[in-house]
Amino acid sequence: MTKYIGKEMSRVDGFAKVTGRAKYAAEFKVPEMAYGFLATSSIARGTIKSIDTAEASKAPGVIKIYTHQNFPATMPTQAAGAQPGPQFRALMSDKIHFNLQPIALVVAETFEQARYAARLITATYEAEKPTTDMLATLDKAFVPNPERAARPRGNPAQALASAPVKIEGTYTIAIEHHNPMEPHGAIAFWEGNKLTIFDKTQGVYMVRQHLATTFGIPATDVNVISPFVGGAFGSSLRPNYYPALIAGAAKDIKRPVKLSYTRTQMYTGAGYRPQSWQKVSLGAERDGKLVSIIHEATNNSPFTAPYGEGITGLPRTLYACPNADTIQKIVNTDLPQPAPMRAPGAVTGMFGLECAMDELAYALRMDPLELRVVNFSNVHPDTNRPYSSKALIECYRLGAEKFGWKNRKHEPGAMKEGRTMVGWGVASGMWSAAQLQASAKVVLRADGTAHVSSATSDIGPGTYTAMTMIAAEYLGLPVEKVKFELGDTKYPPAPIQGGSFTTASVGSAIYGAAQNIKGKLLELANKADASPFKSAKADELELANGLLQFKGDAARSVNVSELMRRNATMEIEDTFQASPGAERQNYATGAHGVQFAEVKIDPDLRTIKVTRVIEVSACGKIMNPTTSHSQEIGGIVWGIGMALQEGTEIDHRYGRMMNANLQHYHLPVNADILDVETYFVEEDDKIVNPLGVKGMGELGMVGVPAAIANAIFHATGKRVRDLPITIDKLL
Repeated sequence: MTKYIGKEMSRVDGFAKVTGRAKYAAEFKVPEMAYGFLATSSIARGTIKSIDTAEASKAPGVIKIYTHQNFPATMPTQAAGAQPGPQFRALMSDKIHFNLQPIALVVAETFEQARYAARLITATYEAEKPTTDMLATLDKAFVPNPERAARPRGNPAQALASAPVKIEGTYTIAIEHHNPMEPHGAIAFWEGNKLTIFDKTQGVYMVRQHLATTFGIPATDVNVISPFVGGAFGSSLRPNYYPALIAGAAKDIKRPVKLSYTRTQMYTGAGYRPQSWQKVSLGAERDGKLVSIIHEATNNSPFTAPYGEGITGLPRTLYACPNADTIQKIVNTDLPQPAPMRAPGAVTGMFGLECAMDELAYALRMDPLELRVVNFSNVHPDTNRPYSSKALIECYRLGAEKFGWKNRKHEPGAMKEGRTMVGWGVASGMWSAAQLQASAKVVLRADGTAHVSSATSDIGPGTYTAMTMIAAEYLGLPVEKVKFELGDTKYPPAPIQGGSFTTASVGSAIYGAAQNIKGKLLELANKADASPFKSAKADELELANGLLQFKGDAARSVNVSELMRRNATMEIEDTFQASPGAERQNYATGAHGVQFAEVKIDPDLRTIKVTRVIEVSACGKIMNPTTSHSQEIGGIVWGIGMALQEGTEIDHRYGRMMNANLQHYHLPVNADILDVETYFVEEDDKIVNPLGVKGMGELGMVGVPAAIANAIFHATGKRVRDLPITIDKLL
């Protein structure tokens, strides 16, 4: 029997992507298309006194220019002068909330004409002094939703005060931007009262509901299409402000309108990982067992809507500790709204906790990995529920063996290659093992092919491939006979692609539909007197190699295609909605892993090279090792960038992001990435979902920045608690 799950497989969409056949949101061809371009503010806070579009309106090719004075009329539910709601919406009022905020939308016959005209628009402002320096206003931090805040566990303050060994550290991380390869953009057009939009999104149903609400029309009159996404990582996890803009313009001029962000507009139009400040206090017995964790975190948030990053949520659950208090605060700033970014909250919070654990290990004169083993817990410390699976100890053992951790010298600065300083660091990582309600439609045809569809997204992790493999496995077909389609609201509903829950959610729906189709084939077979399955139950059977058969027994089988034709059935279909199983409520769930990092540092120049990273992850069943290892490698690369290079610079006099481009915003390149190895410790866990899969896309980067920071301390003896760790911080 041909099996696919767990075997190496190239991407089914790979050929389309490398040949250009894959169409992204702004690449679709629509007749009579007009082009939009945004004009943006030059201040970060204040009010527009006047805006002059006269010269721009006379420029060649200009069709219409929209500002806050004339745009809301095309959008019934948006009253003129209205303030932004839970998230920013452009051209809704004369108020300026951040630098480079859209103040006008120019629509013209060509992109170049729209861009040129946008530069002719002038505005005068009643400017106010912006507040963009979060660290300078920490005294104004507050808990945004006190009623939903995590409650202390035990008595952490008392336990910390009486702990024989204690440490305290303050950790900061700069704003970090997503920078996906595909800029955000969309094409919108109307046919009567029905709206179609091609949009770069991680959730087509989410955008559909947003636009239906905006224009006061039934959701069924909106079709959102997004078959390919060239990276998003959270920047399209919620509706951005441009789909409503261009849909409103298209409705007004009665022509399709297309808009794409410039690279600079990406920095203020699609979110970012917010700046953060953390204070971590740990208390322990002399044997290393934690007795208290107090973790306070603050991130920047816009004045218009609270945005809490959830920095302290996962870290409080990683280790066995009877007393814990975790506080999440925000500080209002005149900056654009942040957004979830790969491993949101977790990678930030784990940087604080895992660096603090390293500091505690040195205070205890204890091996940092041993400290983590001593504090391992196989129950959730808040609920006392056992984990459905948690192979973190196995990850520690395998990673230490592959890395050669036993050869590490404990004292900082003790390891050298010639004059080069060598440091080894370690950090744990964790992520959720979520499953959300999702639907999928499976159509099995008598010609031995199948069509599978779900309105999920594929932002790059290999969703097309994983879903094709799951369908082929449980329908008993070759993968080349299965066609999977996604990214369209004409398909069954699915959640946004984020949180590393897509395979668990949509994959379970495909699995469920395939099981129902197997049941329908059994009913069809049992219409015949000679059926070998008269007393059989569906769960005793399987679909394999085009046969319906007893599990592992092709001798007692029927040919599916022949069975369907014999019953004049050309297609059997099933739409299945998968939901998390009730048994999950009795367990804690999660995905876990560890990263070991080696750095080499020049003693004079203090240049840092991450020469080795070994990562071991325990995230349930691995569907496709090829794309899974690719995901983990990508997480490591991102973690290296976060640790050493990535940071958005702000001129606080003007509230302007100064390095909003790929020239001055530093990202890792090939020369920065050296020896990277990823491994999996597979877990057999059918409690999390029928496929036994857990999230891995975020997990792969969670511990990386901390492991690198800890390695830098081991090499130099200098503890840097501020990311990114640039050369000047080591001099």
